[in-house]
Amino acid sequence: MNVKVWMAFFMAIARKRQVSLVDTKYYHCISRCVRRAFLCGEDKVTGKSFEHRRGWVEEKLLQLAKVFCIDVCAYAVMSNHTHIVLHVDDKKAKRLNDKSILIRWHKQFKGTWLTHKFVSGDSLTNSERCLLSELIEEYRNRLADISWFMRTLNEDIARKANKEDGCTGRFWEGRFKSQALLDEAALAACLAYVDLNPVRAKMAETPEESDHTSIKKRIETAKVGKQPKSLMRFAGNPRKHMPKGLPFEFKYYVELVDLTGRCMREDKRGFITDSQPILARLNIQPENWLKLTTQFTEVFKGSVGRSDAKQKYCEHLKLKRRANLTQCSVLLA
Repeated sequence: MNVKVWMAFFMAIARKRQVSLVDTKYYHCISRCVRRAFLCGEDKVTGKSFEHRRGWVEEKLLQLAKVFCIDVCAYAVMSNHTHIVLHVDDKKAKRLNDKSILIRWHKQFKGTWLTHKFVSGDSLTNSERCLLSELIEEYRNRLADISWFMRTLNEDIARKANKEDGCTGRFWEGRFKSQALLDEAALAACLAYVDLNPVRAKMAETPEESDHTSIKKRIETAKVGKQPKSLMRFAGNPRKHMPKGLPFEFKYYVELVDLTGRCMREDKRGFITDSQPILARLNIQPENWLKLTTQFTEVFKGSVGRSDAKQKYCEHLKLKRRANLTQCSVLLA
């Protein structure tokens, strides 16, 4: 199934019926351009290059991660669409005090005279405090909302692109599409799928040469023994006192992505076995892993995870249809 058909599947499903933070905090989001002109890259018809727009997307994406209580786990800016894996930190949003919420909100949005009055430390009347309380609660919820995150990102890029193109109207193909990643197997496969998008599309030969991607940023900082502060860190395998972070060993993840990228290329040798640490722990067969990381959005139309996780997710959202249950059972068995 191609991407357009897959995205059309979600058009009829309300966003609130796709997000269940009880089941998962991780979501794969895709936005696609509506016009013939590229988001980035070179338009072969006009010869005009839009490569600089990749920087717009990456810069805005990482800037929003500092404002919202949402972490960026992976991203790839392609020629006419973007792939982003997000982690919703709703606990952080609830933990922040009122002033912190407003300071974050004011970094991206104007706010109101009342919110600025409160942040400045001016005294408020009882009626003003009641109104302010409602505003803060609304902002708190929005700062942990992937719809608000993606809307803010896409609207900013659309305005800049329209201004540059000297036109008006839609820049993105309707609303963004989101996909719930219900367990570690689904998360690992989707992360690798996103990180390897440019290699698969032959836009780059290797992950470390993939401009404006999370994997390149991670590899660059890894060279000095660090992890990028702008991305959600790899925290290692799950354990009793697990810190916040992706539940994998970073070293093994990068090695697996590198091997997978080699398997996608005819001129480079790559061989994946079931003894790879991540695959062994998640019990994913090598042949299934290759299919997952090359055809993720083609084989999965909706939420992704093993049968028990799918069952709980559908029950919580009261979904009668268990989309791609068979595919999940086969590829994530």
